[in-house]
Amino acid sequence: MLVVAYALAGTFNIDFETEPIGKDKDGKEVFLRDLWPSNDEIRKVVEEALTPDMFKDVYGKIAKGTDRWNKLQAPEGKQYKWKDESTYIHEPPFFKSVEKTLPTITDIKDAYCLANLGDSITTDHISPAGNIAKNSPAGRYLIKRGVDIKDFNTYGARRGKLHEIFFQITY
Repeated sequence: MLVVAYALAGTFNIDFETEPIGKDKDGKEVFLRDLWPSNDEIRKVVEEALTPDMFKDVYGKIAKGTDRWNKLQAPEGKQYKWKDESTYIHEPPFFKSVEKTLPTITDIKDAYCLANLGDSITTDHISPAGNIAKNSPAGRYLIKRGVDIKDFNTYGARRGKLHEIFFQITY
C-alpha cells in the first residue's frame, strides 16, 4: 500500500502524518490515514480469505518434500562426512581440536583491535557477495579445482570455503 501512496503523492519526500497525498474530486486534501484500512478491516479480510486448511495444505506439502528431494541419498551415521574436495564447505579447523571438557577461560591481554567498525556493518560490507569473476583469485582457485565457470556461483554462496583463497593471496 505504501508504494501506491508514494505513487499517488508523486514523491518519496513526504511526511504522511502532516502532508496530503493528493486531493479528492471536490479538491479536499486526502491523507494516507484516510485510505489506510483499520485493524478491524484487516482482521475481517484475513478471516474471510485465510483458512486453517490452506496452511495445512501448503505446509503439509513442504513437510512431505518433492520426489527429487526424497530420492536424494543421505549418508549414514551421526557425524557429517566432510569432503576435502568440496569448494563450498569444509570442516571448520576448530572442530579438529574440540575437547569434551571446556578449557578454563583466561583474560585476553595485550590484544590489538583488528577492525573497529561503525554501526550497521555486516559481512556483506566486508566480504564480497557478487558473482565470482573467472580472472579473480577466487575464480583461479575454483578453476584449479576443476569447477566450470558456469558453476562458480557467488562469493556469498561460497563463504564457507573461500577463506583459503584470501589466505593464499595474503601469504
